[in-house]
Amino acid sequence: MSIGFGLERLGLVTLRYPRLVALLVFVFTALCGYQASRFSIDGDLLRLYRGSGAEFDRYMELGETFGTFENDVYLLVSSPDLTDPAVLEDLRFLAFELELEPFAAGTLSPFSLRKPVEQGVTLPAVPEDLDTADEVDTALSVLRQTDPLMRNLIMEGNSGLVMIMFPDPEMVRAHGDTAMIASLRALVSTYQAPNIRIELTGPPVWKGELLRAALNDQLMFMGIGVLLGFLTALLAFRTFWGALLATLAPAITALWVTGCIILIFGAFTFLTNIISALVLVIAFAESMYFCFYWLRLWQAGADPKEALSETVKKVSPACALTAITTIVAFLTLALAPGQGLQEFAISGAIGMAIAFVALVTFLPLSLLVALWFGYSTRRAPSVALTAPIPLVRRLVRAAPRRIAILSLIAAAMLLVPHVLLEPRFSFQDYLPRGSDSLQTSQRIDTGVGGVAPVYIRIPLSGGIEEMSDDDFALVELVHGLAEEHFGRGKVISAASFRHYSESGFSRQQILGSVSPFLQRRFLSEDGTEAMITAFSPTSQDASQTQSVIEAVRADLARAGLTDVEISGFRVLTAYATISMISTLQLSLGLAVLASVLLIGIAFRSWKIALVSLIPNALPILITEAILYSSGIQLQLTTVISLTVAFGIAVDDTIHFLAHYVRARERGASVADAVDSTLDRVGPALIATTLILIAGCAVLMISALPQVALFGMLTVISLLAALIGDLVVLPALLIGGGRLYKRWSDRTNEATA
Repeated sequence: MSIGFGLERLGLVTLRYPRLVALLVFVFTALCGYQASRFSIDGDLLRLYRGSGAEFDRYMELGETFGTFENDVYLLVSSPDLTDPAVLEDLRFLAFELELEPFAAGTLSPFSLRKPVEQGVTLPAVPEDLDTADEVDTALSVLRQTDPLMRNLIMEGNSGLVMIMFPDPEMVRAHGDTAMIASLRALVSTYQAPNIRIELTGPPVWKGELLRAALNDQLMFMGIGVLLGFLTALLAFRTFWGALLATLAPAITALWVTGCIILIFGAFTFLTNIISALVLVIAFAESMYFCFYWLRLWQAGADPKEALSETVKKVSPACALTAITTIVAFLTLALAPGQGLQEFAISGAIGMAIAFVALVTFLPLSLLVALWFGYSTRRAPSVALTAPIPLVRRLVRAAPRRIAILSLIAAAMLLVPHVLLEPRFSFQDYLPRGSDSLQTSQRIDTGVGGVAPVYIRIPLSGGIEEMSDDDFALVELVHGLAEEHFGRGKVISAASFRHYSESGFSRQQILGSVSPFLQRRFLSEDGTEAMITAFSPTSQDASQTQSVIEAVRADLARAGLTDVEISGFRVLTAYATISMISTLQLSLGLAVLASVLLIGIAFRSWKIALVSLIPNALPILITEAILYSSGIQLQLTTVISLTVAFGIAVDDTIHFLAHYVRARERGASVADAVDSTLDRVGPALIATTLILIAGCAVLMISALPQVALFGMLTVISLLAALIGDLVVLPALLIGGGRLYKRWSDRTNEATA
């Protein structure tokens, strides 16, 4: 069995039955092309956390009991003339039209609230008969001072107010968030004026920004990725047609991967959105290896078709092993909880499998067609790729043992920041840079309640019709505990209406004065549970959120309220993401061990497995040291990028070792085998790394901070990996002394 575990035979089948394989390739391409035409991106961040554990289950139960309030749309209305009676009445009409919006199931604004004035009679909380600016200013100021709910809707200084629309779930499912936001923007545009500014924010708006950024990323990644890959191939092969041949297989791979992800999952997510581009650049790297070897044999005098067959036999096994190790790296990500990460892991694994299939089917077919049309080349690789090799050889030969020892010491020292790294998560990092809606949310946080609610659910002994004094006292107690941690005026509940009950109104009369949707902010439909809503700053990161939540839970435990639960999307993301990152850290270690084990099994040598560890671990450790020293720490995409970058970096090591082993089998000494490998594989390593870096560098210009960070860290890891394969790995082989002096692999000729 070869190091590719026999998978290279698929390439031999292609050469033996080219017409049959071409037919299958055509049918599969047509199927994937049809699926790709249905391309869509799901911007729902909840998909990332589905199935992630107890916090997700608690959040879903909250929605079933009280309804889902995480999809509310917030309108921040700012005006220097808010106290002008005419402006106030214009905004009252806006609130009225907002209630009639087709997508609205209900609204909450200073104008939708009413106050009980006598038995069975309620009046608008914001009076309608105000004639002067002073009257308006006084009325709004009194409402802010006496009504806790108004304090969360009217900006301090009466400079603005907040309106909230509760979307109708059926309408949103039928027409989508995009149509809802477009309808709202059309409505508010009629009220925009030089002295009135209306801004939208909230989860549906964030989702729309995320979708637009992800879609732009997909188009940019694919277009620029193919172009950069082609230009790098042109630099390497110095012919247009040679570069085109190296580009075709990666391009078709990207199409196949896109179609398969749509077929299996129905849509891309902001995470799987980078899979097509990632697989594209990996496929470019493997295509370059394949074409380099084929052209070298052809230029050495072999018949081009025989050279193609020999390339399939010699290069495909290494490509198969690289595909397997990268698939393993992706699949270790599936160990982390959450549907989003599992979809990313499976998509990446499928993508790598497809990339290998394209390499041994579509690429040989393309080369055969090119030969049939008379393609011919005699040009050697660009000097830009071969120039560094003599320098590298001299460096390694001059002090191999010293380089090897320094590498081991560096790896040991870099374990310190590896251990000290801590998980980090901040919700705003998921939104596009310069997000208008995020800035609007932060202004709402500063002025009133906020758009990042935390929910506290409290079991009651009675129902809504007979809410007892004990139940109300319990709500007041928890309300007070929450205010101690979230801030005065940053918590609303049934206890917020105490000033009405103190005026002689029953709790039923008070709750009856608000809409059914607002009632569900405080009590479940059956009245067996109460809910308190606290507002945390949108800019708060996961560790800050966890600190506040744990403090509240500790106070609740001291009060004997062990059955009171805290939930909300902010709580879910804080706890679940930190848990995911911690699990991904373990997955990264598992990916390293699994890849080293696979290399040892494939080459049938524990020594080869051992020597591959340091040059592949160093890039990860170096990148982690940068994360630690820069304060970025471990975020969701940083751990993913480290795992993926490791899977890619191992590919170059495998190609290097494959050629090295063949040279040793032919009787070459360790040093001569290393020299031969540097001469033959070195230029391909440089070319493929350039392609990988160029492709991943495209990710750095993404509007999404997490995707840009993924690209930056992958580029750093790949640069370090190239140095590891060209300098550290040869030094370890030569400097290993007796460990490798008499070693020879016992594999047969198929080991290639």
